[in-house]
Amino acid sequence: MAKWMVSAKKADFDGIGKRFGIDPVIARIIRNRDVEGEEAIEKFLHGTMADLYDPYLLKDAGKAADILCEKTREKKEIRVIGDYDIDGVCASYILTACLERCGAAVSVVIPHRIQDGYGLNDRLIEEAAGEGVDTILTCDNGIAALSQIALAKKLGMTVIVTDHHEVPYEVQADEGRVETMPPADAVTDPKQSGCLYPYKGICGAVVAYKLMEIYLEKMAEAGALADGEARALLQELLAFAGFATVGDVMELTDENRILVRYGLRQIERSENPGMRALLTVNELTEKRLTGYHIGFVLGPCLNATGRLDTAERALSMFRTKDQAQAVTIAGELKALNDSRKEMTLLGTAQAMEQIENTSIRDDKVLVVFLPDCHESLAGIIAGRVRERYHRPVFVLTRSEEGVKGSGRSIEAYHMYDRMSECRELYTKYGGHKMAAGVSMPEENVETFRAFLNAHSGLNEEDLVEVIHIDVPMPMSYVTPELVRQLSLLEPFGNGNPKPVFAQKNVRVCRGRILGKNRNVGKYRVADEAGREYDMMYFGDLERWHAFLSAHFGQEEADRLYNGGSSAIVIHVIYYPDINVYRGREELQMVMQDYSA
Repeated sequence: MAKWMVSAKKADFDGIGKRFGIDPVIARIIRNRDVEGEEAIEKFLHGTMADLYDPYLLKDAGKAADILCEKTREKKEIRVIGDYDIDGVCASYILTACLERCGAAVSVVIPHRIQDGYGLNDRLIEEAAGEGVDTILTCDNGIAALSQIALAKKLGMTVIVTDHHEVPYEVQADEGRVETMPPADAVTDPKQSGCLYPYKGICGAVVAYKLMEIYLEKMAEAGALADGEARALLQELLAFAGFATVGDVMELTDENRILVRYGLRQIERSENPGMRALLTVNELTEKRLTGYHIGFVLGPCLNATGRLDTAERALSMFRTKDQAQAVTIAGELKALNDSRKEMTLLGTAQAMEQIENTSIRDDKVLVVFLPDCHESLAGIIAGRVRERYHRPVFVLTRSEEGVKGSGRSIEAYHMYDRMSECRELYTKYGGHKMAAGVSMPEENVETFRAFLNAHSGLNEEDLVEVIHIDVPMPMSYVTPELVRQLSLLEPFGNGNPKPVFAQKNVRVCRGRILGKNRNVGKYRVADEAGREYDMMYFGDLERWHAFLSAHFGQEEADRLYNGGSSAIVIHVIYYPDINVYRGREELQMVMQDYSA
């Protein structure tokens, strides 16, 4: 079971509530998100597009825009090279849409995940040179492509890098950490030294969006398009910047919260045929979108084509002007994602079966070898297994050149640092604290597993999930107005989690199982005063039922669903919601965790 901890950060919650016209509970949640001071709170609650940072603060952004303006006027061929995930696809679309609108000669290529791997490679550079490309413009990649960019320069091409990843560095005894920059004509990446941009957590599509703000401004000044037309284009492209921010799991803090909040509303009213088609096939055209819809419904459709086919199909959906063609492609993407879901479920089940039935079960770092798993699904499966066992997880698959795989970590384990201690086992690896990728000879898999476990540095406490409770709050305090005020804290996601509350001694009176897959529980619960509430549970019902049986007996667990009033009393972590059914609004609680 997870360890529950109450956030205990201090502030004048009543005073903040009165100053901003919010409930003290909302004020406490804001403080729990480390937002302090009136200016920061005002921006958190009511930030607008005017609060976004000046794109000129991005190092080399003005220089890169000047180069692109010159290449546009001279009709020099510009080749956008993106990446095969949500961020790369959205960034590629933002760049090509703006360049095309201004009359540039532009083409776009997205590398194939399996054939090309991530980012630039020599083949892409040589292909561009052979096709007469004058300028390479990267997005969501390029900062680490030193040799490839050197090759492009040798072949006479101009290179502009737009990226958001960490800059490669070497540790030198006398100078400390020294960045190794690619030899490009302009490098725009907020993480490079000397960049004055105040918020480093933007994704690749937002870096592209910021660059295009400057480019369109300069082209409008030169008369290439009307100023109003530039503003309208940037408004439309905000949908893609917000989409990518959620899809690339950026922290929803500071500027990102504003971009996503406005981006979600722009997606809802987008004029882009591809975006409209994606909403249509997923039956979301009439719904108010949240970060959940991007992260778990729409975004996976884009990622699925990059995993199982080619991400150029997703890009072509956004680039087409034909609504019928857009709907066809969107349907194909959804079908691919449905297939990806089935493959992921199968792979996750195989991984868990291997863990439960072998000595791996006792490891602190789980290394699971699934030879026949599609290599593009390894990261997703590793994430699912990590959620179940709360341990660092590597899922490895057989590839054309040995073994490839992905890892997902927990807060207490710096995955990249630990991997680096046995780098001689790999043919290739990379990553950061929470995720990594690796390639190695198959005969090294067991050595890899043994080394990581012998040197994990983890103790039993590290392997217990911690749930941070925002406020211990009785369900009787919840009102429709409080739930509406909670929406001021949206969008929720990485860095700004949905707030959760806790109440002790909740009696679970009766329940029933819902859903076509019978995977949702709906219960009637009561507090100590006898007040009753509806409570939903969307989690692992199998584990929930095992918990009930273990703590209250199978007979009592059965009575819960058989119409009788059970005597099951538990402590719950929950968040409140409003259920709208046939025009009626009713309060309901959604259970997040439970204990006896």
